[in-house]
Order: sequence, then C-alpha cells, then structure tokens
Amino acid sequence: MPTYKAPTREQKFLLHEVLELSRFSELDSFKEADPEMIDAILEESAKFAEEVLTPLNRVGDEHGCVRNDDGSVTTPPGFHEAFTQMRENGWMGLSADPKYGGQGLPGILGMACGEMTSSANMAFTMYPGLTGGASKAISIGGSDTQKDLYLPKMYTGEWTGTMNLTESHCGTDLGLLKTKAVPQKDGTYKITGEKIFISAGDHEMSDNIIHLVLARIEGGPEGVKGISLFIVPKFKVDADGNVGETNGVTCGSLEEKMGIHGNSTCVMNFDDAVGELIGVEHKGLRVMFVMMNEARMGVGMQGLCQSEVSYQNAVIYANDRLQGRSLTGVKNEAGPADPIIVHPDVRRMLMDARAFNEGGRAFLYWLALQEDLEKHSPDEKVRERADDFLGLMTPVIKGYLTDKGFENCVNAQQVYGGHGYIEEWGMSQFVRDARIAQIYEGTNGIQALDLVGRKLARNGGRALMSVSAEIDAFVKENEGDENLKPFMDGLADAKNKLQTGTMWLMQNGMSNPDNAGAGSVDYMHMMGLAMLSYMWARMAKVAQAKIDAGTDDPFYADKIITGKYFVARMLPQIDAHLAKLQSGAEPVMALAADRF
Repeated sequence: MPTYKAPTREQKFLLHEVLELSRFSELDSFKEADPEMIDAILEESAKFAEEVLTPLNRVGDEHGCVRNDDGSVTTPPGFHEAFTQMRENGWMGLSADPKYGGQGLPGILGMACGEMTSSANMAFTMYPGLTGGASKAISIGGSDTQKDLYLPKMYTGEWTGTMNLTESHCGTDLGLLKTKAVPQKDGTYKITGEKIFISAGDHEMSDNIIHLVLARIEGGPEGVKGISLFIVPKFKVDADGNVGETNGVTCGSLEEKMGIHGNSTCVMNFDDAVGELIGVEHKGLRVMFVMMNEARMGVGMQGLCQSEVSYQNAVIYANDRLQGRSLTGVKNEAGPADPIIVHPDVRRMLMDARAFNEGGRAFLYWLALQEDLEKHSPDEKVRERADDFLGLMTPVIKGYLTDKGFENCVNAQQVYGGHGYIEEWGMSQFVRDARIAQIYEGTNGIQALDLVGRKLARNGGRALMSVSAEIDAFVKENEGDENLKPFMDGLADAKNKLQTGTMWLMQNGMSNPDNAGAGSVDYMHMMGLAMLSYMWARMAKVAQAKIDAGTDDPFYADKIITGKYFVARMLPQIDAHLAKLQSGAEPVMALAADRF
C-alpha cells in the first residue's frame, strides 16, 4: 500500500527561511503565528495526514460513495470518523475570521496544512476545501445576517458547502445556464434546475450542506449579465440557525468517475428549493469568481500534492527494486542486480518530479503569502501589488502545476514498470486522481486564455512589469556571487524569454486572436518555468548562505544539487515553448475541420 510522509522540513524551510514569515509579525493574522506555533501546527497536521487520512486514501478509491434510495449519499468507510476528528481538532477554521469563530491564522499556514491532507487523501480533502471556498464567497458577498447565520457553523465544519455552476449543456459558457430563480413575497427565491459535477454535493458527514447556486432570476437578462448567486441549504434553516425540514435539494445520481472516488460528485436536483440572494441581482458571477479563484489555487495545490506523494512512493520502489546492473559497474555486489535508482533514466524521472515539487511548493506558498498581504497589509501599495500578483499568477498556478503534476504522476507510475499498472501498488490511483485537476475549475486551456487574454493586460500590464522589476532587482543584488551564477543566469534568461513571448503576443495577438489562442498554453508554461526559476534562485541563495556559514546539514547541499538540476534539465523547456508560441496560429489552424 502507498505511503506518505509530510514534507515538514521543506515547509519550515520555505516559511521561516525563504519567505521569512516573521517579517510580518505586526500584521493581524501573523501576530500569533510565531515560529514555534507554526512548527507545532505543521507537526500536528502531519500526524493527521499520515496516520488518519493516508490509510483511507485507498479505501476511498476502492469503495467510493454510495447513493441511497432516499437520494442521500454515504461516504466511504472511515471518512465520517476522520471528518469528525478534523472538525473537533479545529482544522477547518484555522485561517478563518475570528469574528465568526475562526482562528485567524495566516492563509499561507492553512495552505501548508492543506497540502499535507490533500497529498494524503485528495478526495477527502475536497470536502473541507469546497466548504472553505463557499464560506469565503459568503464572507465577501453576503449580508451581515447571512454571515452571522452561516459562517460560524461552516468554520467549525458543522455545516459544509459546495459550488453549483455547471449544467449538462454548459460548462465554461455559464451564460447558457437554465436554472431559474422565482422571486417570492418574503424576499426569498424558489430555485429550480439541475447541476452536474458537484463535488461534495451530498454526504452524511455534516448536519447541513450549504449550496451556492448560480441561477437566472425569472425575466432577468440573457447571458452572463443575468446570472445571480443564491444560498440554498440542503435543510431549511431558521433565523437562529436551527436545521429544519428538507429543502427540495436532492442528489439525482453520482457521477461514475475516473478518479477521486472518495468524493461524492453529484448531479444535484433543485425542485422549488428556497434560496437567498447573495449580493445584487444579476451580479452573481462577481461573487462566484471569488470562490472560483480560491478553488483554482486549491486545484493547483492538488497537482503539486499528487506529484509529491507519487514521487515519494516511486523513490521507495526505485531503491528497493533490483533490476539490471549500473552502466558504470556493479553497485550492489551482494545482490543479483542493482536497485533501479542507479539507472540514469529512472533518476531523470525522479529528479524531474523532485525539482518540480520543491519549486512548485515555493511558488504556491509565495502566492498564498500575497493573498495574506492583500488582506492584511496596512500599506495600500503592498495590497495593490499583492492583488496584481494574485490576478496574474492564479491561472498559472492552476494550469502549470496541474499539467506538470499529472506528468510526474505518470512518470512515477513508469518507475514501477508493469507493477505501476497493477492496482495493488496504488500508483494508478495517483494518476487517475491527478487527471481531474487539469479539467475542473476551468480547464487548463481556459486558464491559459484567461492569462493571455485578460490578466496580462489588466491595469496596463502592471502586474507583469512588477514581477519583472522584482526579478531584475534580485538578479542585480546577487550577480557577484559565483556560487549563485547558474541560478542568476538562468533566471535572467528565463525572464528575458518571457518578455520576448509577451511582446510577440502583443504584436501578433491583436491582429489575429488565433495567434494568442494557439500560443496561450505555451505562454502559461513559460511563465510557470520563469516563476519556478525565480523560486529556485531564492531557495539557492538561502541554502548557499547556510553552506557558506559552515552548516553541516545535508539538506542545504541537496537543495543546491536539485536546483542546479532544474536549471540544467528543466528550464531549457522555455526555449521550446517560445519557439512554438512564435510559430503562430497557421500550423494549428491550417487543416480544414472536415479533414480531421
């Protein structure tokens, strides 16, 4: 059975040494988060992930969820007990607003804990993850009455949440949705329609499920301009928060999925269900996008998480499996063969994953820190800059991390050879679970179009200019350090290549939008590579300083070795992406549709 060991040493390195969270101790959410508290929380989260959730991962995959005759859903064996433990230990409200019962700790710490639970059991972690997104949408767009009623119970996990966007005839194009909302005299609405692909749509683990539902108010404008957002509980709730009768919300069926079997992905039927409007009529997408951006960060994290856990298991197998002899001579003289980790191609796959995992984690945590700064910094310029970074980098986090995460899961399965194709080894589950992350919360092609079509040009391109200036300053500051030269040269070159790609899109995308469309995924990967290069340069600086100071901890030497691998073997991919981008739309669009 696969195992998982939480990477707390890596996490502490990032939080304390690279990002230096102690610098922000004056901010509200950071005041209580001293290094000792952070380390204690990480260690407790690691225990929960390793000891409780990891053993349930395969259980969830094999048993799945069950829809009962009354339309309710039962989760896999052990899930309910694990969820209760999560609730009782306060994990769901870790970074939530103390005004509504949350602990108010930094979001970046919640992200680190979420990484551990998602690596241990991705399907399980989606239940609290969806709840966090739904509660954030209510906190942003809801009235004071709605916040007071729903948030305290969602932060404790007594109630959970979902997001209901997709319908069978419309996925990304939400303007086509048919779910309707009919106004009632008491100010509520009757919601009728069917939603599909609803993660955590029904289950028995909480006392109520708070559905956030996109619908069109009867007589409202067509298209996206007529979409409103509603709170629709599974069970009706009175003004005091007491749960009452059912509310016309049922699970019509469970989706038969390739992976994440432990999560109840439902077809949800709303039959004159009572709903409350969030925010303003016909402006529901504004609030829902808050939840979707939260979810996109979480999905990017899922790509990293499945890459991490599959890598860990592949390393164990590569060290244990004896097969063939090293090309440079016998390494295991006492055995009939050498362990396969001696073979360069096996090491290539493992090093690709390791370098991605460490760089991707740094990128993810860096962006999570920007979210904390955007919320809590008293400096308007800092908040503006953080918001710029969030807007620009969220589609990159979602798209790049999940594309590469899935690729690494496949390579980890490849390390196992034929055993990787056999279910008992567990590698198939990582591949199957990781695959959805490239699709939901907006496919990666949509993320790339969003990046190129909207985020780059936002505020006159201010975000990218700010990132470029930060990178330039970092390179200039460290250009005299010979030990860091490979990292600084690689980073400077990557930034320049990204600028070249950006200029090409500006010059050619306007005249022919297909040029932008054809190159958007390559551009997204270019930005992902450039940002990982920046993260590796920052990590290398810290590690080299420790080595120069005489530390004998091999962690830092390993960091330099892995970073140099990234620069030498992975960063050059940026050249291929640039060449493909500059080839334009003609090779992509030339073949007539009826000739495919």
